[in-house]
Amino acid sequence: MTPGKQTLRPRGSRRFAALRNLTGLGLLLGLSLPLQAATPSDQSFRAAFDDARAKRFDEIQQVAVNGHVLEGYIEYHQLKARLPYATAAEVLSFIERHADSPLAEWMRGQAISAYGRTGRHDALLEVSDGVPAGAQRQCYYYTAQLSNDVASASQGGLKLWHVSGSQDSACDPLFSALRERGVIDDQAIWERAMLAWAAGQGGMVSYLERQLPSSWQRAIAAREQLEGNFAAITRLPTNLGHGGHAFAALSVAAMHGFVRADTEAALEAWRKVNPHMPMSDEQRHTVERDLAWYSLVRDIPNNRGWVDQRLTILDDEELFDLRMRNAVRDGDWPQVREWVLKMPDRFRNEARYQYWLGRADDSLGRPQEARAAWTRAATERNFYGFLAADRIGQAYSLNRDDQDFSDAQLAEVAETPAVKRVRALMNIDEVGLARSEWFNAVTQADDADARRLAAYALQQKWYDLTVFATIRGQLWDGLSWRFPPAWQQDFQRFGADAGVDPWMLMALARRESAFNPTATSPVGARGLMQLMPGTAAQVSRGLGLPTPSNAALGDPVTNIRLGSTYIREMLDRYSGNRLAAAAAYNAGPGRVDRWLADTPGEYDRFVERIPFKETREYVKAVLAYRVIFESLAKGTSEGVKVVSDREVSQRYTTALVDRR
Repeated sequence: MTPGKQTLRPRGSRRFAALRNLTGLGLLLGLSLPLQAATPSDQSFRAAFDDARAKRFDEIQQVAVNGHVLEGYIEYHQLKARLPYATAAEVLSFIERHADSPLAEWMRGQAISAYGRTGRHDALLEVSDGVPAGAQRQCYYYTAQLSNDVASASQGGLKLWHVSGSQDSACDPLFSALRERGVIDDQAIWERAMLAWAAGQGGMVSYLERQLPSSWQRAIAAREQLEGNFAAITRLPTNLGHGGHAFAALSVAAMHGFVRADTEAALEAWRKVNPHMPMSDEQRHTVERDLAWYSLVRDIPNNRGWVDQRLTILDDEELFDLRMRNAVRDGDWPQVREWVLKMPDRFRNEARYQYWLGRADDSLGRPQEARAAWTRAATERNFYGFLAADRIGQAYSLNRDDQDFSDAQLAEVAETPAVKRVRALMNIDEVGLARSEWFNAVTQADDADARRLAAYALQQKWYDLTVFATIRGQLWDGLSWRFPPAWQQDFQRFGADAGVDPWMLMALARRESAFNPTATSPVGARGLMQLMPGTAAQVSRGLGLPTPSNAALGDPVTNIRLGSTYIREMLDRYSGNRLAAAAAYNAGPGRVDRWLADTPGEYDRFVERIPFKETREYVKAVLAYRVIFESLAKGTSEGVKVVSDREVSQRYTTALVDRR
């Protein structure tokens, strides 16, 4: 696998043939591409590629390489093997000649690492194109900068220093040099120790404190006094020396732990010590934001007055959101209205908040204001935009902006160097590298070329790459590309067998894997519908089928069949309710059962009160995606409902659970 993960350049207007550098992101995402039959020329190149990777350069059959569209991959391995002795000029020449391929930035990254390890600082700076990605390469970069730009090196080095854990050993020379120059002083050491203490990194705390002179012993003793007894912060003297910096950093770290251990007591202590704290505005904001967040999440009544007073000052969307959601849960419509109206315009005008403003106004006997809020919300293509449209009897706003391309135009896409490399890499079974080339092309395309790439991918039935093109190209209104008819016949077939709406199935797969049949999550969920192997085995037994292997779960037909059956089980468990079933598909039925035991009872308030943000957003996305898939298939959203009349009228309590 060709390594290298670099900072992406901003998108801009460029000629299609000059699309430029992404990285090995595709190797991380695991998206799928159908493989093509290799031609004799590709087979010969395959052997040469294997030799290049193994550094058997003398065995490479040059006739198989010369003029091949992937010739740059051989040169990449040859030049990489010569680092750090290859000159900066050679590296820059390679980067220039392969500027439309991820090879360029991979080579830049390899050169920075090689030059950094061997102290070739001038060469490193010559090949660099700004600050590289990754702590190791940044440390090499700033070490090289010490010779000609001490200010930038110091600033960058301090940022790398201020972390709670260990840094790469490549940073040691940089940190040593900054220590000698006094840039990393005793105060910086103490600040890092406090970051480590807040993160529970006891070993790092001890290591850093041993580097401090005896003048810091008073501060160290104060930290030890607070260990396991955060309430003692109200009894500590604020003068621990060192111009108040010792106490300020210690207090922020102590409050971090105190808030998590006992939020109510932490606020009481904060009220006592805050006026006397020698803190910066940024440090004070950090503590108070923490206090407000935990007070709202834990819904501590005694903290509510303080939180309400601080919210507009903290000016944080997540805090406003939590405050409004707590009011929605309680059915406190005056408070819902108040907090939506107090939100800054930059997020108050979102469909979600306008929907809840409409609900509040409607409940408070203000029908005209409610309709106005819902009308504003209904302009958006999302769950709450659709709910608002239903409230006022308005058609859904799909805001579609697709584009048709002729076969001739798409044939031009196929002839671009980047797409040729994608195909050639697919032909030699280098799917990961093929994805990287595709991602690189899409990332650097302008709007017109991103559209052509998306259309081309859809033509080739590269469904996951079609979706990726819309995400990376920000083609949010290109619905036929964002929501392609991937495996539609299979979803319809197994949906009919299981008695499940096929559009619901497609919405689940789109949210779960973006239609990547070989996707694997960090926890091991696999395939289009992201089935856990244990769940797949259980469903298979119920169908009288053998337990599928992990590889078999990558087969779209197998995955769709098992996923359709599993969501049917969830629908049966929750009396056919798709909101609860979707939540269970994501978070597990046990959690949903508990949530239903503590819910306001109404469909929209149930969704808003799902405690896991991931699941909350998941349910909203799946129901909205289902609307889009059905509307695209029908050619209209007329008659399509985001939430059925039955789901609206059902009570969201434990009575929804079918315990048979």
